[in-house]
Amino acid sequence: MAMVVGGRGGQRAEINVTPMIDVLLVLIIIFLVIQPSAEKGLHALIPQPALDDHVKPAPAHDIVVEIARDNVIRINQQPVSFAGLPDRLLALRAIAPGAHFFVRGERDLDFQEVAHVIDIARGAGWDHVGLMTR
Repeated sequence: MAMVVGGRGGQRAEINVTPMIDVLLVLIIIFLVIQPSAEKGLHALIPQPALDDHVKPAPAHDIVVEIARDNVIRINQQPVSFAGLPDRLLALRAIAPGAHFFVRGERDLDFQEVAHVIDIARGAGWDHVGLMTR
């Protein structure tokens, strides 16, 4: 409310903003209620970065397949030829059915080569394949 001091006693037009604020608050509440509160999407497990800088060796009961840029493949630090990889993975699946299977590729390696090794592992019976970083 405004007060006019002195001067003429004529009528003055004043804008009353209270109804406009009420309408805006009602609109804000409506938009908050209409907005979906549940997030939609796929559930994914994202690998978390290691807290320390050095690479820890994998436990002995896990299978780690490393792929180098020059198509050198190692299973738990033992070199394996690309042609012998499916037979070696089948033999490891028979020996250690409860072991965890991980694939580690070098930084500049094309992902198609990693995906090909994952396909070979899935064909050998490894259902859960993990990807390792660094």
